[in-house]
Amino acid sequence: MTKPTVFGFVLAVLVAAPASVLVALYRSEDLDPAPLPGGSSDQTSSVPEIHSCILKASEKVGEGLLPGPEDLAYDAASGFLYTGCDDGWIRRIKLRKEGETAKEGVEDWAYVGGRPLGIAFGPDKQLLVASAYKGLVSVGEDRAVRLLAEEADGLRFGVADGVDVASDGTVYFTDASYKYNLATHMLDIMEGRPHGRLMSFDPATARTEVLLSGLYFANGVAMSPDQGSVIFCETPLRRCRRYHVRGEKKGAVDHFVDSLPGLPDNIRYDDEGRFWIGLCAGKSKSWDLMLRYPMLRKMVVVSSKLADFSHHVRKGAGVLSVSLEGEPLALYTDRELSLSTGGLRVGRHLYYASLVKSYISRIPLDELAAGKQ
Repeated sequence: MTKPTVFGFVLAVLVAAPASVLVALYRSEDLDPAPLPGGSSDQTSSVPEIHSCILKASEKVGEGLLPGPEDLAYDAASGFLYTGCDDGWIRRIKLRKEGETAKEGVEDWAYVGGRPLGIAFGPDKQLLVASAYKGLVSVGEDRAVRLLAEEADGLRFGVADGVDVASDGTVYFTDASYKYNLATHMLDIMEGRPHGRLMSFDPATARTEVLLSGLYFANGVAMSPDQGSVIFCETPLRRCRRYHVRGEKKGAVDHFVDSLPGLPDNIRYDDEGRFWIGLCAGKSKSWDLMLRYPMLRKMVVVSSKLADFSHHVRKGAGVLSVSLEGEPLALYTDRELSLSTGGLRVGRHLYYASLVKSYISRIPLDELAAGKQ
């Protein structure tokens, strides 16, 4: 977005807000925006390999049959790719093998209700689901659905979001906001206060524990391959941090990767030395400006311009791959791509999810790399 467009948008917000609304800015008790830690950084981590036109290289998988496939999980033994959809269904897609030309089939696999977001397989082949309106859910191989952690545990879930499972069966998941729900999640981001948490569920004791609180819209979760730590994303701060679950640093939090080229959503490890981070929107001047000035964020919300603002800033989405040490390696993006929520590498292809599309997208990594697009 060019500078004239950025400031033109801000000016439109100011002009659209009548005097009565401006007075309400100082009286509203529902939204209390705060400065974000460190202000609004204009820095962006350098990425050595960038593919900036992935839409023309993308193929649609399951088009029209997958409403809002927000996160992805792959079962290599069966060849099925699983995703959670906006209508409460977990669906699976039988991926075609190398050289096959048949169209992938989409199957309604298990109805979990709510709005399934993060999904991940546990060691016993059960699928763990973070449902925005229900909490933590598991689905067995027999497709039986079981509610594991819910508000009855004394923990109010606003947006149960990311999830991953350790080899010992411990489930790690995030609650992006205990104050807002999925329908109002943009208010949490605009408020700029730390309502997010990183949590764990122990299947042996059925105990849910808050590991970290005070997080800024805690989103995706991924176990490290050595099982010693959990990587989690904080969307508005454009960063991912590491929480140590064992060893000398147990309970400590440290840096993993920050100054991302967009707003991180889900994160997934591919068993080949790379984490894949979905970027639901690219970094923009409008977003930087909003994060720098809390009162401007409140004006956008109170003047009913939040939908317009969201539309302006959600473009430039994509997927970023990083090393085990959090070093950015490759960015797959497109100026017209929006609300891409996660990426998963399966063989030679990168599959990426979406909050709003009716399909999963797939790009051939080797062909893309050869063209250096």
